[in-house]
Amino acid sequence: QVQLVESGGGLVQAGDSLRLSCAASTRTFNSMGWFRRAPGKERDFVASITWNGGDTFYANSVKGRFTISRDTAKNTVYLQMDSLKPEDTAIYYCGARRSWGETFGYWGQGTQVIVSS
Repeated sequence: QVQLVESGGGLVQAGDSLRLSCAASTRTFNSMGWFRRAPGKERDFVASITWNGGDTFYANSVKGRFTISRDTAKNTVYLQMDSLKPEDTAIYYCGARRSWGETFGYWGQGTQVIVSS
């Protein structure tokens, strides 16, 4: 059974940094990524990375502030979040997909990030 386990959320102030981690139980994914659901909104894409080539993709709202990376030896993906803003407040979910072009179909339980002003 595939498992994705997130960690690293918390309460921070605007301008602070936070790093999220997502440990996968398998390395058979094509891509892993981060999504977030703000209060009262749908889940939105934040960033993704391909497992083999390390190609990265970002939502415009986080470009230049967030960095996604992976550690293939640990089957872990990270999301370094800098210059956090109150509008970054959300539940952050780690997602994965087995093939390019598929929707992300594997999900972690989510980790809460709260950014106070």
